[in-house]
Amino acid sequence: MTRRTMMTAVGMAAVAAVAAGCSGGPGAAPASTPPSSPANALPHSGAPKVDHPLPASVLSDDPCQEALTPAQLKEIIGIAPQGEHKDTAGLGPSCDWHNSDAGSLVTVSYTTESHAGLSGLYQNTKPKSQVWRELPLIQGFPAVAAVAIGSDLTDQFCQVSVGIRDDLSFDATLVLGNANRGKADPCELAPRVADMVVTNLRQKAGA
Repeated sequence: MTRRTMMTAVGMAAVAAVAAGCSGGPGAAPASTPPSSPANALPHSGAPKVDHPLPASVLSDDPCQEALTPAQLKEIIGIAPQGEHKDTAGLGPSCDWHNSDAGSLVTVSYTTESHAGLSGLYQNTKPKSQVWRELPLIQGFPAVAAVAIGSDLTDQFCQVSVGIRDDLSFDATLVLGNANRGKADPCELAPRVADMVVTNLRQKAGA
């Protein structure tokens, strides 16, 4: 499954460029799943555990209203435009902010409906990624940067996913402006955006 924000970023980058479990043999006894290892246990697929989770309520509202402040948006894309809210079935809400003149875009997505946290990313996105970087903890929360296989825009955008609980995560996607393409690594800059979001979510939680 390709993550929603990767798809958004690829599409918006193009627009911006223009605008700027084992089974035995016959007769073997039926296999049973050990009670201590249920199929839906989290984390799984190599995803790290979130040691100090935030309450689920921090992702309960509109990311357009709370994920990034106007001052942070100005720092990221040069202006603080009105966010464009979207809802993706099976994943959750997201918000796009873009600077058409500069050709830059930032998207924050709350993955609230799959209830898989980073485990879903490790299971479904990692095998389909040509860029996959496990990042240092962002304020104590595990994070990974990824770009899907087949993308020819790896010098333009990057998605960072942060696990705030074993079952909840958010994505921060950055599309570089025209002036920075080929000069900066988007997967070096996108974690800074994710760090801003974590700061705001922690403040909401009173952490």
